[in-house]
Amino acid sequence: MTLHAAGADALIIRHPASGAAHLLADWTAPGDEDGGPSVINAGDGTHEHPTQALLDALTMRQRLGAIEGRRVVIVGDILHSRVARSNVMLLATLGAEVVLVAPPTLLPVGVDSWPATVSYDFDAELPAADAVLMLRVQAERMNGGFFPSVREYSVRYGLSDRRQAMLPGHAVVLHPGPMVRGMEIASSVADSSQSAVLQQVSNGVHVRMAVLFHVLVGAEDIAA
Repeated sequence: MTLHAAGADALIIRHPASGAAHLLADWTAPGDEDGGPSVINAGDGTHEHPTQALLDALTMRQRLGAIEGRRVVIVGDILHSRVARSNVMLLATLGAEVVLVAPPTLLPVGVDSWPATVSYDFDAELPAADAVLMLRVQAERMNGGFFPSVREYSVRYGLSDRRQAMLPGHAVVLHPGPMVRGMEIASSVADSSQSAVLQQVSNGVHVRMAVLFHVLVGAEDIAA
């Protein structure tokens, strides 16, 4: 009732519970002739983060020229990552080949139904990668031990200088942030010319402005 009284045209929600954005949309839509305010999901639990996927895809397109047919390797804590889920769905829709690299303990149940392949060998995936999206380990969502030690995780799944040297020259390195430097990515790699991290940050502003413009103005008015 408060939201209706405020006359909101758009609602942006970031929430620790998966499905919160859908629930909010259901709450605000009934009884409205226009369907209620637009709900923008800014991240809900471990479920989805749509605008992050959009800005990641834009960054890849800017760096690589096209996404269709490209091989994108997503590495790290897939289990707790809403970014991974949204990226897999969007990139597959755009025609990319997506590979997930993680220890078995950091892969979600049902990952075999995702439009992606799974690998446990990071080194084997690097020579053919067009883009590598690194994910941090979300320790705040973990109640137990998912890997033996930080050092062992970094050795097996961290993007080091040695691993960067195995990438093709045109390949791009991405990270949604925040980064844990020295764990999933070396500082030298994060700050290298192959890194698009700062470009992602810049694109995040543009993409989210575009999403707001789209939901507030409407596709028909934009086309006109």
